[in-house]
Amino acid sequence: MRDLSRITCIEDLRVIARRRVPRMFYDYADSGAWTEGTYRANESDFQDIELRQRVAVNMEGRSLRTTMIGQDVAMPVAIAPTGLAGMQHADGEILGARAAKAFGIPFTLSTMSICSLEDIAEATGRHPFWFQLYVMKDRAFIERLIERARAANVSALQLTLDLQIIGQRHKDIKNGLSAPPKPTLKNLLDLATKPRWCWNMLGTERRTLRNIAGHVDGVTDMSSLSSWTADQFDPTLSWADVEWIKNRWGGPLILKGILDVEDARLAADSGADALIVSNHGGRQLDGAPSSISMLRDIAEAVGRRIEVWMDGGVRSGQDVLKARALGARGVLIGRSFLYGLGAFGQQGVTRALQIIEKELDLTMAFCGRTRIDDVGPEVLLRR
Repeated sequence: MRDLSRITCIEDLRVIARRRVPRMFYDYADSGAWTEGTYRANESDFQDIELRQRVAVNMEGRSLRTTMIGQDVAMPVAIAPTGLAGMQHADGEILGARAAKAFGIPFTLSTMSICSLEDIAEATGRHPFWFQLYVMKDRAFIERLIERARAANVSALQLTLDLQIIGQRHKDIKNGLSAPPKPTLKNLLDLATKPRWCWNMLGTERRTLRNIAGHVDGVTDMSSLSSWTADQFDPTLSWADVEWIKNRWGGPLILKGILDVEDARLAADSGADALIVSNHGGRQLDGAPSSISMLRDIAEAVGRRIEVWMDGGVRSGQDVLKARALGARGVLIGRSFLYGLGAFGQQGVTRALQIIEKELDLTMAFCGRTRIDDVGPEVLLRR
């Protein structure tokens, strides 16, 4: 076990991950659409929110424990679904799921993961986890995917609504993103500088989208897989499809990608259990508002009818506290998780969670609260 005590913030993990992860996969995780304005705002808008410091308050007996859709969690944080996490580090989704299980928070597997539903179930002893679903044109495939999720002991389905079409991310195009990377001279030169990543990848058979490969007729190699995936995101997605998936699934349903109050009302009307205020990490509509800037309005509009969560730009425990104060029952972390994974594998994910937990605990105490369930807007300074 490495001593990671000198890793004191998420930024430390990001710097190390950038050195260790091949460029195309680091850029895939750490970039946004077009000018990346919304991607940057997700993080920077947290800095404009000031905390209200209190003193001479008994800070003993602090607790971050709470619930998310009725599930007991060690802190109000879940690992977000992130595509190609198994390309940040070999078997990345498995390592993330194991770290989340040990820490006591939920892990969400992406449809576009390298490790499959079955891989996660086997590697975690069938510990319950969440699964993120995209709506695709091939509804028979979606039906089979839902059944596979149920068989893998998935406890909640997370339906992403903001990727009917794919936003343009310049870096992915310029890097020729593919999983596994194509053996071009540019890629080979980059991989030559990442011996740790290459060695770990040689030790696994998981190098492609295993939720899809082998489960779709006619998809037999990377070329056919890429063509199928590019053509499958369904631009006709509607609230009727949400109802269809809700009925087909029958369990807890979370709607991801809500950024508008009217859409939040429709989400609450749908009977879903939670919604996630999210702009897909700034990877879809560049110029959209940051997630944190829309959180208060959405929480005030529908927070009594449906659990409101958020993701986007969360890099610290202070960010978690601010989101909680603005009405989020919980937050999801994507890039913070990926930085830890890319830097040190499962141990790095655990370190990222430890950093966020400690920052959240101390900040809560400085704001005069000892229980996360007692945190509200009064911990924020209004000017």
